[in-house]
Amino acid sequence: MEKVLVSACLVGSKVRYNGRDILCSSYLLKKWLQEGRVVSICPEVSAGLSIPRPPSEIVNGQGDDVLAFRATVIENSGQDVSAQFIKSAENTLKLCKDKKIRVAVLTESSPSCGSNTIYNGDFSNTKISGSGVTAALLNQHGIKVFSQHCIQEAADAIELLEDKNR
Repeated sequence: MEKVLVSACLVGSKVRYNGRDILCSSYLLKKWLQEGRVVSICPEVSAGLSIPRPPSEIVNGQGDDVLAFRATVIENSGQDVSAQFIKSAENTLKLCKDKKIRVAVLTESSPSCGSNTIYNGDFSNTKISGSGVTAALLNQHGIKVFSQHCIQEAADAIELLEDKNR
């Protein structure tokens, strides 16, 4: 049975920057939880960032750029937290490798987990196309990353992987 990595905030853990969750009510996620497929993590917490913590955004790029040291992750206070976000991505990749996870469902628009959109880096609540640091690193290593809005697509990817293993 294929495991699936899921952002901890999507399964009810109050680990977001504001100390809240963003509970996902998808029947597929509930089914995966019942089947024991879900491995959850909050990348930022895994790297030692606090709950709550100041909001962060990627400045001058997206996740791939942070990993290549061409962009930074900055808190709204101006504090550079790029190193912590890179560490959080590395922790998440290690977990995926250890558990042989090839599909992830991560929280959209997060500077860590966003797979399609992130905020633009000026704290104006403006979203742009792009991926967060963790999503980018997982993608670089062949792990398929989906947002909580694309769980059916994640389920299809899992089914395809399981069909290949039969």
